[in-house]
Amino acid sequence: MASLKDMRVRIAATKATQKITKAMQMVAASKLRRAQAAAEAARPYAGHMDSVLRNIAASVAGLDSAPALLRGTGRDNVHLLLVCTAERGLCGPFNSAIVRLVREHANRLVAEGKEVKIFCVGKKGYEQLRRQYEKNIIEHIELRSVRTIGFVNAETIARQVIELYEKGAFDVCTLFFSRFRSVMAQIPTAQQIIPPVFDTANGNGGATYEYEPDEEEILAELLPRNIAVQIFRALLENGASFYGAQMSAMDNATRNAGEMIRKQTLTYNRTRQAMITKELIEIISGAEAL
Repeated sequence: MASLKDMRVRIAATKATQKITKAMQMVAASKLRRAQAAAEAARPYAGHMDSVLRNIAASVAGLDSAPALLRGTGRDNVHLLLVCTAERGLCGPFNSAIVRLVREHANRLVAEGKEVKIFCVGKKGYEQLRRQYEKNIIEHIELRSVRTIGFVNAETIARQVIELYEKGAFDVCTLFFSRFRSVMAQIPTAQQIIPPVFDTANGNGGATYEYEPDEEEILAELLPRNIAVQIFRALLENGASFYGAQMSAMDNATRNAGEMIRKQTLTYNRTRQAMITKELIEIISGAEAL
């Protein structure tokens, strides 16, 4: 059995941990508001970009003059998985949920005889995936030194992905991230960005458009930008999801620490009372013996 001193040290250590988790919860809550606002502000632009591309792409579908980023290579033998995760942990299942979706997707592709390549954005996803897919990881980018995620960061990643595509390194690229729904719910998401897959449910209502300049020239400009926009949106969604998951995880940790302190204090008091009672019995027994 631990001594009273050991129990006091353990209680003090648990209280110190509780203070840390409470502070981290408050910091995450303050950063969540800004991250959530940024993620929600990016959604309309990304949605309208998708809508414009869908309408233009419908007019050049099947044409040999369509840009390569739209029509694809005509094959799906090599898949690039662009995995966006956080740089830090202490956020519950946030990172592991994205990695789990990536593993399921990669295992399915391998079972179908496809080649899988992985492009990691974020330290935690890289650390988890390299245990099983170290040979498949072709690129790794960390954004730990970036205080605020900007569009320039997404453009850098998009440029690298497009260069790989132009070199024939892959046929299909799928983006993995966590879509923010609420503090309690973050949804791991897979989105194919090369060649893009558009939501046919939101069509143009049968309207006919004339474009100036022509469709091919517009697509040559918009398709690379759309890849950067979708990556930027994924990074913003990840930011909001990370702080939401961290806030929830630290709240649970704070409450668990409180419960541990209550149990440890109860054990300490019972042990102390038992020792006092034992000492009193020994004193009384000694007095009666005299």
